[in-house]
Amino acid sequence: MRLNFKYLLITAAAVVLGAGAVYYVMVFNQKPVASKTRDAAQTVKTVLAEQKSIPITINLNGYVVAINTVDVRPQIQNLVRAIHVVEGQEVRVGQLMLTLDGRSDASTVAKAQAQLAKDRADLVDAESTLQRNEDLLAKKFVSQAVVDTARSRVDAARSVMRADQASIESSSIALGYNKITASISGRIGAINVHVGSLAQPSATPLLTISQLDPIAVSFSVPERELANIIATYPKLDAPVLVQLPGQLSDKQTIEGKLSFVDNAADAATGTIRMKAQFANPQKRLWPGSFVNVRLISRTLPAAVVVPAHAIITGPTEQFVYVVQSDHTVQPRKVGILTIEGGQAAVSGLEVGQRVVLEGAQDLRSGALVKEVRPDIPTLPVLPVAGNAKPQQKNPS
Repeated sequence: MRLNFKYLLITAAAVVLGAGAVYYVMVFNQKPVASKTRDAAQTVKTVLAEQKSIPITINLNGYVVAINTVDVRPQIQNLVRAIHVVEGQEVRVGQLMLTLDGRSDASTVAKAQAQLAKDRADLVDAESTLQRNEDLLAKKFVSQAVVDTARSRVDAARSVMRADQASIESSSIALGYNKITASISGRIGAINVHVGSLAQPSATPLLTISQLDPIAVSFSVPERELANIIATYPKLDAPVLVQLPGQLSDKQTIEGKLSFVDNAADAATGTIRMKAQFANPQKRLWPGSFVNVRLISRTLPAAVVVPAHAIITGPTEQFVYVVQSDHTVQPRKVGILTIEGGQAAVSGLEVGQRVVLEGAQDLRSGALVKEVRPDIPTLPVLPVAGNAKPQQKNPS
């Protein structure tokens, strides 16, 4: 019994000594590992904040409008006799499009011309009578009253002739209304009448002509930008870019100039309506289409610029990680002035400061970083057996 108790004590002492050894190894071997983890540098790519001139662009939604649109209506009521154009046709100024039934107006012109011929003959007779009476007065065969009467007849005949000429001109104008020509150059829309239809001035337009080249884009700009536009472009000829519908590439853009600024702001929306004019020889812009508009309101001449994807959006603010002289990083709050072509003009940074571009996902304030140059690929660190430290590759 005493022998078994002795063996039990020896076993318990061995267990206690073994547990102490394990604790010693765990405690004293973990401290260097924790220190090593805490002091390990994270790999990042950085970029220097630069100073550049960068334009401030306003992105807007607009729609294409024709500069000139004409609703073609007849000036008289008459039947359509002939249609000389087709729907969707391009027409020029003065081109004949429709002909109305002008037979009644033509007969009125002929009647007025016949009346003019009759009254001209009466004038010739009156002038001859006046001449004879003047000769007789010189021989004292007639009195002065006879001559005055003959002269009055001549004056009356001349007045009648002027009235006849005015009647002919009026009838000719009415006859001309039967030929409907294009008042502007452009493209015809739908034709709303057919041969034999009754054309009326107060009815639906016979057709519509829209000028497509040049063409305009209408859009609304926030009223706070008006002062910048006027200060930068005193003549209000700011450059405007539109992106074609359904096109995502910047190459599919058309450049024009601001051509119209409304004389009052919309109190309901706080915007000002503007228009820009564009050359459109290939008919790439079509009236009624919606387009994306970019208006350069002003240019920042000496802005601090960093790549836009270097900016991190936090819960309440936007910031970047700035690399310090001791290779640690500190967050720096920035304000975005504008973003153009992937470059962001910011406030809160100084030119030449090094900003983390890639690898900021796991960074914290005071974290140690190691920059990797873009032209040298990074190799993965392989685990090393035993207590040997992994060999670090010299980036130089």
